Formats: sequence, structure tokens, C-alpha cells
Amino acid sequence: MELEQIKSQSEEAESAALAALNAAATVSELERLKPEILGKKCPLRQLMKLLGQLDAHLRPAAGAIINEAVSRVERAYQDRLDHLREAELEKRLIEEKIDISLPPSFKATGTLHPLTLTVREIERIFVSMGYEVATGPEVETEYYNFDALNIPPEHPARDMHDTFFLAPGTILRTHTSPVQIRYMRTHKPPIAIIAPGRVFRVDDIDATHSPVFHQVEGLLVDVDVSFAHLKGTLTEFLHAMFGKDLATRFRPSYFPFTEPSAEVDVQCFACRGTNAECRICKGTGWIEVLGSGMVHPKVLENVGLNPKEVSGFAFGLGVERFAMLRYGITNIRNFYENDLRFLRQFQQRW
Repeated sequence: MELEQIKSQSEEAESAALAALNAAATVSELERLKPEILGKKCPLRQLMKLLGQLDAHLRPAAGAIINEAVSRVERAYQDRLDHLREAELEKRLIEEKIDISLPPSFKATGTLHPLTLTVREIERIFVSMGYEVATGPEVETEYYNFDALNIPPEHPARDMHDTFFLAPGTILRTHTSPVQIRYMRTHKPPIAIIAPGRVFRVDDIDATHSPVFHQVEGLLVDVDVSFAHLKGTLTEFLHAMFGKDLATRFRPSYFPFTEPSAEVDVQCFACRGTNAECRICKGTGWIEVLGSGMVHPKVLENVGLNPKEVSGFAFGLGVERFAMLRYGITNIRNFYENDLRFLRQFQQRW
């Protein structure tokens, strides 16, 4: 392999990339083209793999040739992108004329919040399967929030539930699992409920975390309930929520109030595992959506039920996460900022 060969192949790949750029007629076409001409596997960058075939003293010069070609293509891409954006804007300004002399013809109307829409859809699916909707207080006791759920004071799982304490023994609930405990104490099996509601944990605010968020937890207790019932129920729910053509999988996990436990994933609906650079699944092909498991015998004993006579399963999901996946929202803060420009996008969805 000679330096001239590298230079020749680089010039050929650069010319092909520039020709493809100039052939793109719209911004969307150009953006779809970017991975092919500037991505990690584009022809120009693949030339770097040939450097190992050169003599050591020639490699710096060959690398410089390739990098300079990549830089020129990047500049050409940006120039073409700016040109197309400006052209499309000019076209819109010409075509989308507004008569500002007329008064507005619309009246401001309210709309349901995307989190409310998501909770209602989840409730609709489970109610259709025979579940009831149960609620409970947001200000809870440590007993209902932790102890009754097999999380004693010394249990390390409490570290995962950084908690807002209001008074000794009184907290803002960290999950809606206490609703399950309260319901089992006042109702006899068969029990089939979901518990939607707001929960609180000490957490830093960023694009995917908030100290206040929403959960929907579910519980089924009856005679001879098995993991097969859990798997069938959640698979049916996820198919109803995201589509029957998406696969699901269950991975072993740990929760102190269920045994055995499993995390549940749904196949990435954006790339279906075909894009190593997918922003939604990070190239894994799977999206983690909820946790689940068989109700721990200790939890059944704590509410006065005999684990030798009845069994059950429980599960929990984050409403914000489901809403972000459902509507393509990338920042959890959008749900809480009360920006009407964001909220009005959901006006026709109810």
C-alpha cells in the first residue's frame, strides 16, 4: 500500500460525498444522508483502517490527507445545510402569508396534560382486563411505605428511596406500593388493582430525573397465581400500549417486596435493534419499561394473608417514562414547566 493510493482513494471518496451532498434537494434528505457520508462507517473514515498497511513514517501524512478530506466534507455539509434551510424558509415565507389585519378566529381552550393522557390510557387497558383503580394518601407512614413491604430500617434498599421526611415516622411516599398494602388489609382475594399516583424522592433535576414524578403500580392476588400470569398480563399490556409487533423480554432482577423479580423490556420501536447509534435504545435494541415480580411471602403475611393459600404478582412503571416514549419527548422537565406551546400539542389527543 502506497501513500498515493491512500490519496487517490481519499479523493474518490470525497468526490462521491460532495456529489451526494449537492444532489440533496431538501433539509430532510440531507440529514438522512449524513450518516452515509460523515458517520463512523462512511467510506472516508473507513480509510483509516488502511493506515496499518503503510510504513510507519508514511502514516502521519496519510492520516492528515484523510482528516483534511473529512473536514472539507463537513464544511461542505454545513454550507449545503445552511443553504437548504434558508431556501426552505424563503419558500415558507412566500407560501404561508398571514393576514394580520384580521382578528384571531380561535378561542383559547384547555387540554389534558400528556401525563394525564398517559395515565388514562394505562387505566383503560387494565380496566379492560378486569382491574380496579385504587388510590391512597401521598403523606405516608414508614410502616406502609417500607416495613410492610419487607424493607426494614436497616435494609439497603432504603438508600434507593431517598425520602422527604415530614415528621418522625411520616414521609412523602416514594412509590405507590403502600396503596397495595392498604388495599390488601381491607379486601380479601381475589384482588386485581392498579394504583396510579404522584410519588416523591430526593433527586437532582435533569433531562430524565425529577424529585416529583408519577407511578402506576399493579397487584393481583388469588389462588395459584404464577409467573406465567404475570408474564402474560404485562405482555398483553405492552402490546396494547406500544403495538403487537414489538417483542418483550423479562430479565432477572431484585426487589425486596417480590420474589422472584424481573425487569421488563420492550423492543425499540424506533430502530428495532438495527441502529447501533439509536438515541432511544442506545444501540441495544431494547428499552427498559417496568419492574415486576411475584409478591414476597413476607408481604402477604404482613397484611394477614397466608402465602401457602394465595399468591400474587406486582409490577410498577414510571408514567413520565411511558409518556416520553409514547410522544417522543426527550426532556422530563417539559412536563412541569407549564409551557403552553408544549401543552397545546396534545389538544387533539383526547
